[in-house]
This record gives sequence, C-alpha cells and structure tokens, in this order.
Amino acid sequence: MLRINDISYSIEGRVLIDHATAVIPTGHKVGLVGRNGTGKTTLFKMIRGELHLDTGDISIPRGWKIGGVSQEVPGNEVSLIDTVLRADTERESLLAEAESATDPNRIAEVQTRLADIDAWSAESRAASILKGLGFTDEEQRMPCSAFSGGWRMRVALAAVLFSEPDLLLLDEPTNYLDLEGALWLEAYLVKYPHTVVIVSHDRELLNRSVESILHLEDKKLTFYTGNYDNFARQRAEKRALMVSAAKKQDLKRAHLQAFVDRFKAKASKAKQAQSRVKMLEKMETIRVPEDAARTVFTFPAPEELSPPIIATEGVAVGYGNHIVLHDLNLRIDQDDRIALLGRNGEGKSTLSKLLSGRLEAARGNMITSSKLRIGFFAQHQVDELRVEETPLQHLLRERPEEGQARLRARLAGFGLMAAQAETEVGRLSGGQKARLSLLLATLPAPHLLILDEPTNHLDIESREALVEALTAYTGAVILVSHDMHLLSMVADRLWLVKGGHVKPYDDDLEAYRRMLLTVEKPIEKTAEKPKAVKPTREVVMALRADARKCEERIDKINDMRDKLAAKLADPALYDDKRKGELETWNKKYAEVMEALERAEAMWIAALEKLEKAQAA
Repeated sequence: MLRINDISYSIEGRVLIDHATAVIPTGHKVGLVGRNGTGKTTLFKMIRGELHLDTGDISIPRGWKIGGVSQEVPGNEVSLIDTVLRADTERESLLAEAESATDPNRIAEVQTRLADIDAWSAESRAASILKGLGFTDEEQRMPCSAFSGGWRMRVALAAVLFSEPDLLLLDEPTNYLDLEGALWLEAYLVKYPHTVVIVSHDRELLNRSVESILHLEDKKLTFYTGNYDNFARQRAEKRALMVSAAKKQDLKRAHLQAFVDRFKAKASKAKQAQSRVKMLEKMETIRVPEDAARTVFTFPAPEELSPPIIATEGVAVGYGNHIVLHDLNLRIDQDDRIALLGRNGEGKSTLSKLLSGRLEAARGNMITSSKLRIGFFAQHQVDELRVEETPLQHLLRERPEEGQARLRARLAGFGLMAAQAETEVGRLSGGQKARLSLLLATLPAPHLLILDEPTNHLDIESREALVEALTAYTGAVILVSHDMHLLSMVADRLWLVKGGHVKPYDDDLEAYRRMLLTVEKPIEKTAEKPKAVKPTREVVMALRADARKCEERIDKINDMRDKLAAKLADPALYDDKRKGELETWNKKYAEVMEALERAEAMWIAALEKLEKAQAA
C-alpha cells in the first residue's frame, strides 16, 4: 500500500502541506481532489520522489513501478503503435535478449517471462488502447511528428496505460480527450488491475471510476470511502457537525467568561472565577474549515431577437474542395441549449466554425439574424492569450471606452479579483486563464455562445459555477465537452455529428454513453454502405512492415523451439534421477509452441490485411 506519513512541504516560505497523513490500500482507485492551487500536482511529485520533504516520509512497496503521463511525447518519426509498445521496457528488454541468448536455461526463462506478461498480444493491446483514445488503425502507423501536442499527450497517456505500472498517477487526464475518449478511459480505469491515484475535476469520472476520495484541504489530507458524490455528502455532514459543535463551544465560552467578569473581584467567588479562567485556557477551539471565496461567472444578458437566430437549408461546409458536412437543415433559437455529440474527426469543430462565422458555407443557404452577436470559446484561445499582458490590459484593449472600475468589476464577475487583474497572464493558473477567455468570449453580450471544452483546467467549484451561469444565461448555447455532468445539467437538445451529417439524437446522454461502450452496437443504422477508400501508399507500406515483423517474430520463436528441442533430445535428460528437470523442459517447450501458435495467427491476420489493402 501507499503510506503518506506526517509529510510537510513549503515553497518559498509558504506552507503548502502541513503534517499530512494518509494510507491508500493496494489496488484501490482513488480520486485526489481539492481546489486549484492546494498542491495536488506537488503531492504527485513527492510520491515520485522528485521533491525533498520538510518532514515525514512516503513509502511504497519494494519493487513497485510508478507511472505517470509524460509532459509531452517527442515529435519524432516513431509510429504511435511503436511508441506505446516501447513503454513496456521489460518486454523490450526480453525481446532483445531473446534474439541473442544462447543458453537454453536462459532461453526458457525469457520465454516463460514473455508468456507471463502476455508479450505476444502486446501489439493488439496497444492498438486497443490507442483506438479507445481516438486513433484510427491508419493513424496508429503514422509518426508522432504528424500530430499536434494535444494528440501527442493522448499517445503519452496510452503509453503509461499500456505499461501497467503498479502505481498509476494521472493528473487531469481528460483535459486532452473528447467525450468518447473520456468515457473509454472511465471504463478502462474501473478494470485497471493495480493502484490508481487520479487528479480530476470531472464529477462523472470520479463517480464511476474511483472507490475512494483523498481530499487535500487546509494543508491536510483526509481519506473518504466511496465516490465523489458520497464524499461531498460526508464532507457536508462533517462540516455541519463541526459548525454545530463550534456554536455550542462559543456559547459555553461566553457563559464562562461572563461568570469570570462578574465575580472575579469578589473574594467569596475568587476560587470559582479562577477555576473558570483555567477551563477557558484549556478549551481547545473547534475550528471549522473556512469556505473559500465562491467562484462565480456573470454573463451579460443580450436583448431578445426574433426566432430563429440561425437557420440553414441544404448547407454543405468544409475546407477547400473537401466537404466535411452535407445537407445541413438546422434551426437555432435563442433559448436553445444544444450539445454536439460525435466521435473525434466527424465534424463538431467544423460545425462550430460554420455557426460562428469562421467558415463559410460551400453551398446552400444560411440565414442569420442581422443583429446576431456570437461568442466563441475554444481551448486554443486560452493558449493564444498575450502572456506579457495582464487581464486588465486585455479588457482595456477590447473596451477602451470603459473605465477601469467597470472593467475590474467585469473581471471580479469571473472570479479574477484585484490581485489577478494586475498579474501577467503568463503567471496565472490554467483555471484563471480559462476564466479570462470566457470573459472575453461573453464580453459583447452574445445571443449565441459556442463553447468548445470550456471546463478544461477548471476545478469542480468553477464547473458548478459555470453550470449555474449557463442555466441563467438568456442566450443560446452550443456545447462541445467531455464533461458529462456539464452536458447533462445544461443541454436540453442533443445533435449527433456523424458520417457527414448532423441529426437530432432523441435518446439521452446515458443511452449515448452505453452505446459508445458497447462495441458491438453501431451508433446508428446507415442506409447506404460507405464507399471503400483506396489505402494510401503509406498505409500499404506500414501493413507490409507489420507482416514482415510478424514473420521475423516467428523465425525467432522457431530458433528458440529448435534450441529447446535439441535440449530435449539429450538422452541423459531421460534418466529417472532427472525426471523433474525433464518435466520443466517439457513445460518450457509447450509454452514456446503456444507462443509460436499465437505468432503465426498474428502473421496470418497481418497478411490478410495486406492482401485486402493491395486488392482495394
């Protein structure tokens, strides 16, 4: 188990964690929660041994491997599938040794260990993880350099999941995932065979994937059993009891103090008064955890427009000659709350750009209200803020005619108080930058607000504040988010973006979740069979290389089989005195033959894929 014993840590004289203790049982899935800035990421660094503790110690079982997501996967020419496979360093080492080993005993040991770690199914497991995180079979064969930083973070996540460390530390893993990837990760973590500690502000993930909550608050750690909703209830009950006890203590203190003040000058009551003074001195004050300043969002209210504010008739949209979405017949009214569903790459961002005016329709009619104002928030806009400027300077550039007092009030309405208003953006937290971007998006009081992953970097309290603000907002909202809680609380209409079309999804989010996690069931029935796409030369070359690797693996296993067969051919081995040794070698030979059978099956499958691609 993971033991955190009386640890303290300070940064530049500021105490971040003070004599905190916790125990995480082996095999538990634990959510590490707390407001932004309390030290959750710092605690991960302590567990990994990257920071020197002021007091206490952290112990893990001997031999445990700790794994976490790298900050970024290098943009090299190694394919995604090979990048993930290389994360299992033991497998890589054993495969390399299997090529050069000559001692039959060591060969048998290597083969046994390879079988124990299921090395021969590694490629299919790696491919399954990459697919769950949104990579197609073709993309898995492409080099890392072909993908952006956010997509490479998904590769890093796939790599650590594939390596299956004994202690898996995940820090906001859904920030780079879409809804489908987040739901897949949620289901994957439930079945993960080892200990997991995950920092997340995603309520649904914490409700479905963990069985305990470790709460970091007031520089202390408190362990709660149950999911996030259970933790929230226990915490509220605990705080209510402390508030009640504190009130009773205050009444008792006031009663004792009143007696002392009244009788301390009377000789006949001096002893009783002195006794009560001592009682007051010994009374340990019950301290109720202070409520942090509540996060709020204040969206300006737009004037009402005649419906519809946007309508499309037979619209097609894309990039150049490449049409992404066809036959769009959509209507948006000012009171709509619409969530866009669909796998990555189906066109959700393209639709958002069309509706926001960032893309023009290739054909068809698109009608918008003449007075329509649109606010647009996407994660890339957070990264495009001017890091050398303060939030106040950002607003002064947008609203030079407004006084500073008014602009500061706007910032405060998004939880950016006086200190943050004068701080350079480059020094703000991810959550503070996101709030600034949301403020800039809503500054013109838009009639339509398009939000693409607005909750990334926001803590749970900020997400709840966003839900409240969107509920009270009098404009239309279009949401793209992996946060199921946000979607379920805000959206009243669902649009499914799939196969080049956008259609209403008549079921609810829970049905959509079940459908995505049930591989056998398609998202919807299609009237036409999609046309086969001729594989590119790069895809054929990758399949050919895959088949060649499978063939090379068979050759290596055949060599091992021949060496073991030679060992079994030694007559001396069949002496009665060596019966136990003979059984061992027969077992090793059987394991190698089983591995050979699996390798041949993978080779046949690879050849079939290659033949199919060449025939297309």
